[in-house]
Amino acid sequence: MPLQPDGLTFVISPEVDRTRVTYKNRYGITIAADLYTAKDLDKSGQHPALIIGPSHGGVKEQMPGVWANQLAQRGYVSLAFDPSYKGDSGGEPRFVSSPEIFMEDFSAGVDFLGTLDYVSRDRIGLVGICGSGGFGLGAARMDTRIKAVVTASMYDIGENYRNGWQHSWSDADRRAEMDRLAEQRWADLDAGTVTYDPIFPEEVPPAEVQLDPVTSEFFDYYVKSNDRGYHPHSQGGHIAVSHLGYMGYGGLRYLEDISPRPVLMIVGDQAFSRWFTEDAMEA
Repeated sequence: MPLQPDGLTFVISPEVDRTRVTYKNRYGITIAADLYTAKDLDKSGQHPALIIGPSHGGVKEQMPGVWANQLAQRGYVSLAFDPSYKGDSGGEPRFVSSPEIFMEDFSAGVDFLGTLDYVSRDRIGLVGICGSGGFGLGAARMDTRIKAVVTASMYDIGENYRNGWQHSWSDADRRAEMDRLAEQRWADLDAGTVTYDPIFPEEVPPAEVQLDPVTSEFFDYYVKSNDRGYHPHSQGGHIAVSHLGYMGYGGLRYLEDISPRPVLMIVGDQAFSRWFTEDAMEA
């Protein structure tokens, strides 16, 4: 669907109000979010609420907004946010990727929702889409104010950066990657700049270019020429040395700390990322 005049990648329901809000996380970074509520919501009462996080590199106007729009129609106060360093949220330099800060962004959303008179503090949950699924599980481990967790096509960014796709890296592979990133950090320091991972192209490569299934699916949604989920704030790239922060990050360890709070993990039977959810279920 083409980008809408209101900046969304979908059409908002006429039964839903969308309000732009900002608040700070505990690192002092300003988080930009969209608050979705049903137009007929009785604000004299107390209602359940959800914080909805985007894919790794995505923004609130994409999948989080789609979910928030639907959930608001079902009575949930729904908060779709841009993570720190992304979209309309603050943080410099842009496009840092940090597991600790991305988990904190969920807790900051709990803080904000808890200030609303019509939100029940005892009924706040989260939805983590793709990369935010892993960060959301990590946030719920530590923040018991989060009463329920939903992940959709969860992607464990830390596992992928530490051990490779489907655990394909050896210890030697990981050490080589750490050495490469360490040298990149020196290079960035000497150049006085930062280096970014490749970003999504504006055009899908021609058919004769053979793309792996993961890249092909990402391009189908994010690339501008497809007009499906493209948003100018969602460029896909991150500061390259951010990967080092994931080498020691154990986001899906100690998931038992979430119990007895409920967790719902949704994944398609053909999803290339299915193995992340299966790993989490076995953790």
